[in-house]
Amino acid sequence: MALQRSTLEEFFKRTWTRRGLTACLLWPLSCLFGALSALRRLCYRIGIAKIYRMRVPVIVVGNIFVGGTGKTPLTIWLAQTLLQAGFHPGVISRGYGANSDVPRAVTPDALAQDVGDEPLLIAYRTQCPVMVGRDRVAVAQALLATHPQVDVIISDDGLQHYRLERDIEIMLFDGRGSGNGWLLPAGPLREPISRRRDFTVINGAREEMAMPPDAIQMRLSGVMAEPLAAIASLQSEALSSRALRSFSVVHTGFSPARILAAAGIGNPERFFAQLRAAGLQFDEMPLPDHYDFVDDPFAAVNADVILITEKDAVKCRQNDALRNDPRVWVVPVTAHLDDAFAEQIVEKLRGHSPA
Repeated sequence: MALQRSTLEEFFKRTWTRRGLTACLLWPLSCLFGALSALRRLCYRIGIAKIYRMRVPVIVVGNIFVGGTGKTPLTIWLAQTLLQAGFHPGVISRGYGANSDVPRAVTPDALAQDVGDEPLLIAYRTQCPVMVGRDRVAVAQALLATHPQVDVIISDDGLQHYRLERDIEIMLFDGRGSGNGWLLPAGPLREPISRRRDFTVINGAREEMAMPPDAIQMRLSGVMAEPLAAIASLQSEALSSRALRSFSVVHTGFSPARILAAAGIGNPERFFAQLRAAGLQFDEMPLPDHYDFVDDPFAAVNADVILITEKDAVKCRQNDALRNDPRVWVVPVTAHLDDAFAEQIVEKLRGHSPA
């Protein structure tokens, strides 16, 4: 099933890079999709569909490009930035794969299949209250009821969840830009590129794309790795971080070490490019986005070092075989954005009138 899904994803990724024959054949469906989406937005705009405002400001971090563009690192950066500015942020998320219809708090011992891998990572990195559920309005209300100190809500994804009123919208793109510029299914966009937003952020190198001139650059950096076994056992004082470059000269009887890089994220190539930039040579194991790691994909792998993403690590920690595999190392990444962007966000929030 995972292989079939991965093959289908690859097919559409290729289709969405240009306006080829397949995309052109699907274009009439895109027109229908666009008309239905526009009608839905109109219903909210003229009051046919109800919009709910929270008592605190809401920031939505999302994208219109299908797949991963780096929302989780940006959400973590935003939460940490607001904490430093004196706010008390809380985070809400759909929680990919979450199996509960009611709002659910993300606790340190929560399972990824119950709350989603990205919310687990956000909670771990920010130490902020995080809650997940299908109904964003209900989740936001539950978060405020449970944590009355929260004075700003960050919605991880949710640009298309118009029922929840938002005060700031941040739309994120990566180096793929808007693909062929068409809506689903002929292209990768959920909404037109002209959709209004407060800020546009580009993750990675800026390509020739139709972006506003004031688009903000985001850079992800990760030059260190941490042993999964130490993280899983919460032995923070025993963590022995290592520079990524050092793995090319690990003395294990092989020189350089045999390295495998695995990534179950929306754009695995972004992770692999990061490792190549650190000077590493490795075999690649791209996995489907949100890969569950219920089974050990590394059991038969002949490698001295296995490098994985933080998003994958939260699930690997819940698998006994993976958690105790000394070959597995996690590569944390940190988002870097212009200080002026942080100041703009804080200024908008401080000028907000409570509901």
